[in-house]
Amino acid sequence: MKVILNAEQIEQFLRNLAGQIISENPPRLDIAVIGIRSRGEILAQRLSSRLSQELDKDIPCGTLDITLYRDDLNTPQSTEQPKVRTTEIGFDIDDKIIVLVDDVLYTGRSARAAMDALIDLGRPRAIRLAVLVDRAGREFPVQADYAGYRTDVAPGKLVQVNLVESDGKDEVVIE
Repeated sequence: MKVILNAEQIEQFLRNLAGQIISENPPRLDIAVIGIRSRGEILAQRLSSRLSQELDKDIPCGTLDITLYRDDLNTPQSTEQPKVRTTEIGFDIDDKIIVLVDDVLYTGRSARAAMDALIDLGRPRAIRLAVLVDRAGREFPVQADYAGYRTDVAPGKLVQVNLVESDGKDEVVIE
């Protein structure tokens, strides 16, 4: 196990992501942040708080469960029953710029599933993807609009994001 990001670096990358989002979106437009369960949800809450503070206005935050939109649910290799959790978006997404947040972008499959789920909920003005770690190895033509840290990790290795809220510490490791 190798630590590639510590707590300070994660915080710095979140500050940078917020700065990028603010600089690339006119303040008059409605922005909302939606995190993909489970660690994307935590990062989205942190990012939404930072954006709200920086912009001096409330930036709504929601949580998206993509379980039923995954393309691996009915594969023969699938041995366990998926756990479906709730999507919690307490605001209208129509005509908003949605900043979709995930912890790691790798194959692009989770991001694709999340976009399908969002489109079923409404018609956003735009969907922008923000990730803490952008890892090489796409299977789908998906790219992050905002990425904290870019890395080229060998196939077969796992990039694990640990966050205080769920894991007791902030760090990103390669396993």
